[in-house]
Amino acid sequence: MLFPGERGILAFMERRRHRRVSAQVKSLLRANSHEVEGEALDLSLGGARIESSLEVHPGKQIAVKLIVPGDDTPILIEQARVQWTVDRTFGVRFVDVRQQEMDELEQLIDECIALDEGREA
Repeated sequence: MLFPGERGILAFMERRRHRRVSAQVKSLLRANSHEVEGEALDLSLGGARIESSLEVHPGKQIAVKLIVPGDDTPILIEQARVQWTVDRTFGVRFVDVRQQEMDELEQLIDECIALDEGREA
């Protein structure tokens, strides 16, 4: 049995092209000319759910730097578009990701999956 509104959530999840994993990755978000800290709460190759004090609205274009522990160079996604916002949390879709960043993002997602599977065992 579905509760009101649940059908919309299921339809949204079915539309996702990429597997989404739980994460807690420190992030730097740039909109216009200032940078604000945030945290990516989950990640996929196509986007992320982020918690931050950065004021955004759907359609806003931002840059996202993911600070990977133990890595000197952050993963920089120059073009991410805000899809939705709720309080201090918002979802972004990665619009244009260079191949090197895509490879690093894929590796980070694999590491998140391995950590999650290690906790379940």
